[in-house]
Amino acid sequence: MKSNNFSIGIFDSGVGGTSIWKEITTLLPNENTIYLSDSKNAPYGEKTKEKITELSIKNIDFLLSKNCKLIIVACNTATTNSIKKLREKYSVPIIGIEPAIKPAALKTSTNTIGILATKGTLNSELFEKTSNTINKEITIKETVGKGLVELIESGKKDSPKMKELLELYIKPMLIENVDCLVLGCTHYPYLIPQIREIVGKNIQIIDSGEAVARQTQNILEKHFLLNLNSSNGVHEFYINKSKETLERLIKDDNKSIKVLEKNF
Repeated sequence: MKSNNFSIGIFDSGVGGTSIWKEITTLLPNENTIYLSDSKNAPYGEKTKEKITELSIKNIDFLLSKNCKLIIVACNTATTNSIKKLREKYSVPIIGIEPAIKPAALKTSTNTIGILATKGTLNSELFEKTSNTINKEITIKETVGKGLVELIESGKKDSPKMKELLELYIKPMLIENVDCLVLGCTHYPYLIPQIREIVGKNIQIIDSGEAVARQTQNILEKHFLLNLNSSNGVHEFYINKSKETLERLIKDDNKSIKVLEKNF
């Protein structure tokens, strides 16, 4: 049995999943969280399915050793490649994240949506399966955001190189009349200001953060695991690389945060 006061466990291939963590802690401010950043192995998008699953199992084992009551796979690549096996292996509730192409398909007026994601996500069976459920009249323009995760992980999200890559990846989609751009990696929401400069005000930029937070709340309620304490949650972060970029992204004077560098 899991205690309501136990933490929500969250992992990503790096610091990008903190975009999901922010949505969760905004919606559920009294929940405790433990976040694992496997930055040493980022990005997962260039690895084999077998390696992604191996790393995901390692990450979940670590979080369960901390008595987490629920696991969030805050990584599109890990979800789309490994979520089925992870749910078969563990009894704890596991929430995944995948590109929000279904919401985009409902919002498009031009019947053309773009998706910026990692190679591992776009090549996965789950992404292909989800894509096949979309109205056949809607065209999906897929682009691999090669190099974006590495720049964010190294603290260079506002660099000239980042701007150069974003323009290289996004401008061809605009020429194809895309009116919704799906961010298929949890790192990418940190690039929304730069992306907005490129696409203008009329393109809808869609990510999965709010939906994952709502699903987390629903699953906690379903399993009677909501933290009923009125005090704000406590948040622990573990990272197996330098913590500088992570600390910069999660800085919040109103939250109790502890960041630890740990070799795992």
